[in-house]
Amino acid sequence: MVSWWQALTRAAGRYPWPANVLLYAGFFSGGDALQQVLRGGPADWQHTRHVATVAVAFHANLNYVWLNLLERALPGRAPRTILAKVLCDQALGGPVYVSTFYAGMSILQGKDDIFLDMRQKFWNTYKSGLMYWPFVQLINFSLIPIRWRTAYTGLCGFLWATFLCFSQQEVFLCLRVRNGTHSK
Repeated sequence: MVSWWQALTRAAGRYPWPANVLLYAGFFSGGDALQQVLRGGPADWQHTRHVATVAVAFHANLNYVWLNLLERALPGRAPRTILAKVLCDQALGGPVYVSTFYAGMSILQGKDDIFLDMRQKFWNTYKSGLMYWPFVQLINFSLIPIRWRTAYTGLCGFLWATFLCFSQQEVFLCLRVRNGTHSK
């Protein structure tokens, strides 16, 4: 019997684009679902569906094309090449991903001003991402085979979404305790 890993490897070899897109979307939306569970309270499955929709419709596809374009433009794994890929990814790709996430979520949530969240949250999210994503992409460009790079980015997106929510919740809880509004 073929193991799940062998089946996944074979699927990624035959159909790299759809395999990576589905893995990316599954990981990324899984991060949203996990942070909701860890936060407590009822799950917001509509929000998770919105995250999955943005991931499948845009982020995962863009990521797949972007990483392949970077590899064609800057082929290889020499240290200078890897550094150039990371810099291009953070300077060009990062702002696009952050902007489209907030705009896409706002569209799916039916907000009147689809750019409001982006204007309010872009810089903090982007600056926080600069503490995480360059290291992720350094590993990605130096160790991960091209056929798995989008899936790897989705896995790291799972961790990133969980971290961001925990950080946000901790700040919220600290403010409530400091203001005397925290109850157990």
